[in-house]
Amino acid sequence: MTASGNTFFFPWEVSLMEWLQGNLGDTGISIFSFFSMFGEELLLILILGFVYWCWDKKMGRTLGMSAVLGLVLNATAKNIVLRRRPYFDHKGIKILRVVEPEADILDIQAQGYSFPSGHSANAANVFGSLAVNLRKRWMTILAIVIPLLTGISRFVVGAHYPTDVLAGWAMGLLCVAVVRLMQKKVKNPLVQYGILLVIGLPGFFFCRSADYYTGMGLLIGFIGGMLLEERAVDFENTRRPLFMVLRLVGGLAVYFALNTLFKMPFSREFLNSGTTPALLLRCARYALLAFVEFGLYPLVFRLEKRGGEAVGIPKDTP
Repeated sequence: MTASGNTFFFPWEVSLMEWLQGNLGDTGISIFSFFSMFGEELLLILILGFVYWCWDKKMGRTLGMSAVLGLVLNATAKNIVLRRRPYFDHKGIKILRVVEPEADILDIQAQGYSFPSGHSANAANVFGSLAVNLRKRWMTILAIVIPLLTGISRFVVGAHYPTDVLAGWAMGLLCVAVVRLMQKKVKNPLVQYGILLVIGLPGFFFCRSADYYTGMGLLIGFIGGMLLEERAVDFENTRRPLFMVLRLVGGLAVYFALNTLFKMPFSREFLNSGTTPALLLRCARYALLAFVEFGLYPLVFRLEKRGGEAVGIPKDTP
């Protein structure tokens, strides 16, 4: 599906983006492009995995709820507003960091719509949630600086208008506030998960971009993983550096292995086709991925006690 949708912008946005791309130089653009990483999938998995698997399971659950809610709401908003990306309509703006490298840059179903910025929302969401839960000055500073630089990077690389970024920041902070309020008012986790599903499910009736189905798959898998972990796994966090590293490395290995395995039976053309079966398969893939990572993978942590005793590593202190 080639680029379609709505085009609207303020003239100053286009002028600013063209000026930045024309004057920052390769080094400046590379520096800003680097900060886009803080709103991307891999780093968010590392942060969430570290908090959930290693540091504080309860905080990780809260962070995960906010993150998956943000993914779904952001994609839903994109499919309502249907704003085309700036490089679709302005020859003076180049796309310097493609959202989906394997797809055509004008395939709006794969590359997603422009408003609001998902990277900006993700950074504000995750780092904002960490700041609210940790209540440390250094984390509050990071929660301001990193989303700021991430957002700026998105219009420097030509993927979003500045107003997309402003809306993304607002979306991320809204998700943090909604989850925090929900946890204060609703004590039953099952009801909390039900609320998240009710918020997300309407998008199945009108969303046609891959990012919504990714988000809904992660939401469904996250909920399933949480229910399994609470009832059958009940793992313990660790502060032992060796096991923290092993948990993170193992989690990433599982992620990459399953991501590759689930794609193998299907052609790249089908996976990127944007058809209803392809989108539903994408949702199922990410649901299974999240279910394994949050529910099944922590079963491996039971081996740590035996392994730690064998090599003489002391137990965690309370």
